[in-house]
Amino acid sequence: MKRKFLPIILILMLFINQFSFVSYAYESLSELYEREAETQQAISNLEKQTKETKDAISALQGQKEQTQASVNNLENQKGSLQSTINGYSSKLTTLDEEISEAEDAMAEVSAEIVKLNNELFEAQQQEKDRYEALKKRLKNTYESGGTGGLVRVLLESKSLGELLTKSEYLNAIVRYDRQKIAEFKELQADIEAKKKVVEEREAELDAYQDQLDEKHDELEGLTNQVMGQLSATNSSLKNEKNKLADYDSQLASLDEKMKALESQVAAAQAKLAQQIAERLALTKEDLGGAYNASDTELVWLAATIQAEADGESYTGKLGVGSVIMNRVKSSAFPNTVIGVITQNMQFASYRSGKVELFVERGPNSTCVRAAQEVLGGARIGDYLFFMTKYWADYYRITSYTMIGNHAFFYRWETYAAPEPEPEPSEDAQPEESSGDSGESQPEEQSEESSDESEDSGDDDDGDGGDDGGDDGGE
Repeated sequence: MKRKFLPIILILMLFINQFSFVSYAYESLSELYEREAETQQAISNLEKQTKETKDAISALQGQKEQTQASVNNLENQKGSLQSTINGYSSKLTTLDEEISEAEDAMAEVSAEIVKLNNELFEAQQQEKDRYEALKKRLKNTYESGGTGGLVRVLLESKSLGELLTKSEYLNAIVRYDRQKIAEFKELQADIEAKKKVVEEREAELDAYQDQLDEKHDELEGLTNQVMGQLSATNSSLKNEKNKLADYDSQLASLDEKMKALESQVAAAQAKLAQQIAERLALTKEDLGGAYNASDTELVWLAATIQAEADGESYTGKLGVGSVIMNRVKSSAFPNTVIGVITQNMQFASYRSGKVELFVERGPNSTCVRAAQEVLGGARIGDYLFFMTKYWADYYRITSYTMIGNHAFFYRWETYAAPEPEPEPSEDAQPEESSGDSGESQPEEQSEESSDESEDSGDDDDGDGGDDGGDDGGE
């Protein structure tokens, strides 16, 4: 009886175990989906922050450009105002020299007027003295009764000759006095004429100096006005330059934030890829088969193949096309060609605009043929990811297949990072080195992979169709 029920018991036990395994598998898948959803949400939030940061950077750069234009205009305005001030200063210097010359000329004319006034006073005094002396002598000569009278002098003459001599002498004296009076009158008239000319010259110089003073005051006022404008311009220029410095500081801060966000996005994408790999490890999906693509999808697929593998072999082009179509068939990615290509943070060639450039220009016939083949069901592997060898090693991918310059793999599985070597003690002696440790720094390798990608027609980021390798190469 026991033997009869033993097979039934075994079947029930197997059924229960199978049910438990399926239940466990469903629970595991459910948990993995939840984890993927959480990671996707984290990526979405990071992308939102990245976009906001990019928008902030763009806005700041626009404000900086406007401020820089303002600074350039103010610099030009400052130069123009300084040139105007220099011109005014030159004119003021010339006016100062002319005013100084006019003042010197005024001083000379004033001295000449003083001299002429003195000469005129002396001439007038001499003319007065001469006139008084002549009048006195004539009175003494012609009036009767005086001892020196002319009649007496003539009557006392002892002979006709003496009379004539004395008469001639007296006439000479009278003529001399009259001549001197006439000369002094002419001198007085000449001095008066000169004085009038000098006074007219003085009036002209005085008017000229007034004009120079007026011009000087006008130029000085203009100079002060322009210097005020220059001071205001310098103040505005200082403020605008301070704004530029502030913008540079803000942009530097935002750049640091962008780098941090990009690093976080790359880490999140790598985490998502690993989570997808864990989920795919539970079930093997069928990624083969044809896809009924529209003409637009054909162009986009061929354009992406050309953007990613233009310099690769035909097999390399089929490899890129296979990754895209495998993703379309996989439950872990969008189920359309364009959806896979334009998925956020996946293909750098799309983000850079390279894919759309080839779409607009039209992909070449080789890439179109490769696209047609993978759409028809041709595959060279079940790969879901590809990137350059450097980035595959950088992320420590456990297993990949190299086709040309690209490393292709199905699951994002990594090996543990090697433990760092202990630092030598102070007493330890340095070992001799051949100069080549066989390892390279990421920066150096990044440049090499960049050059390698450019040579192959791929982007400079070791794309891999996933941001885990995508952002890592940027």
